[in-house]
Amino acid sequence: MVQPCPRGKVKCDDGRVITIGQLARYVGVSIKTIRVYHNKGLLPEPDRDASGYRRYGANDAIELIKIRTLAEAGVPLARIRDLRSTTAEEFQQALREIDDELTGRIRGLQATQGRLRQLATGHLAPLPAEVGAHLEHLAGWGFTPRWVDLQRDLWILVFATYPDHALTLFQDQAVSLADPALRQLFLDYDHAHDLDADDPRIDGLAHRIAEATRARYGPEDPPELDAASEIPALIQGTVNASSPAWQRLDILIRAQLDA
Repeated sequence: MVQPCPRGKVKCDDGRVITIGQLARYVGVSIKTIRVYHNKGLLPEPDRDASGYRRYGANDAIELIKIRTLAEAGVPLARIRDLRSTTAEEFQQALREIDDELTGRIRGLQATQGRLRQLATGHLAPLPAEVGAHLEHLAGWGFTPRWVDLQRDLWILVFATYPDHALTLFQDQAVSLADPALRQLFLDYDHAHDLDADDPRIDGLAHRIAEATRARYGPEDPPELDAASEIPALIQGTVNASSPAWQRLDILIRAQLDA
């Protein structure tokens, strides 16, 4: 039921009784926002009354609430303007589509929230159980904490960017480490971190690694990520940046494998 206009209010012929400031306060938006909606053609701007004020009514408030709700849902203003000219059926269909989009965004935000909580507990992302068990074995085999942390971070990167290929790559490395002779090469690589870049032991280690790689894979290339991807270079760059000795090892190994 429409209530009588409060005494003393200036009332227009079409029932518009409130100012833009009152409309903004009632609906919960700013005056500037309402003016933007006017300029974008979303909300018609009423004519001025005899006192020179623009006054708004219930229909204006209802339309403004609809616009605010759609805008808060992330609907672009241009799309909201287009929805004003749709039929009731088209409008309902659009709302269903927007609802589906919101559901997708909510799921994405929940996934992001989960990753943030993992980050807060010191974990960037979950790794498969077998990878976690493998990382625990590394310390028992004599690998340094630095190596274990580096391996964890790099496997997180690989599993996050190449979930379809990461497990194959991991299993290939796990098989290598299960072989005592190959595992010793990885240990020697780990412990070479603190050597001087020109230490002669680096040359010998590079030769041993290149020979072991040829013996294991023969003429075939080891499993790797997409050659067009920048991730392999990013991973190797991260490894090399932590040690001049590791950087020289990488250069020597590549040169011998390419020879």
